Amino acid sequence: MLALYYYPGNASLLPHMMLREIGAEFELRLVDRGQNAQKSAEYLKLNPSGRIPVLVDGDLVLFETAAIALHLADKFPQAGLAPALGTSERAEFYKWMIHLTNTPQAEYRAWFYPHEHVSDEAAAPAVKQASSERLNRMFDVISEQLGDRTWLLGDRFSAADLFLFMLIRWGRGMPRPPRSLPNLNALAERVLARPAVQQAIDAEGLKAPIF
Repeated sequence: MLALYYYPGNASLLPHMMLREIGAEFELRLVDRGQNAQKSAEYLKLNPSGRIPVLVDGDLVLFETAAIALHLADKFPQAGLAPALGTSERAEFYKWMIHLTNTPQAEYRAWFYPHEHVSDEAAAPAVKQASSERLNRMFDVISEQLGDRTWLLGDRFSAADLFLFMLIRWGRGMPRPPRSLPNLNALAERVLARPAVQQAIDAEGLKAPIF
């Protein structure tokens, strides 16, 4: 059976939502960040970087959120969370998955943990402010690319939309949250309405406002 090491609302939310969409049997294994469990010797054997999530699939132990998402899309093609291999639509899917993990997801590190980017704690607020401004520009670009389409791939729902939903959710406490962009808000509402997403949110005990 698949096992997902998670913490509520963390990057593990993406593969958790995907597993619910797929309808696969899996076990959720809580990594209690409140107790710094992600830095425990036991967890570091799974992911030496000490970050969440990790997916265990038989003998495969996989970390990195985007890698887990791509593995699940490939392992369960019948779920339709990615277009067919070798198609231009699949290339567009890769583009969005890589962009989301390399650009806004990576930038959130400076927003949430500005102290990691300075040697003088007094500079942390400036790092956070600059990160907020960069995130605003990133979401502006995503909004422009999305336009009035239903999903990032047009009429086709994919794991990329779940990824974007998670990133929109992470920005709910920003001075200008991503949901303030009407088309991003509309996409997030469409994702939130999906039964599998509701199941993941309920299982993790996430409370309103969701995004």
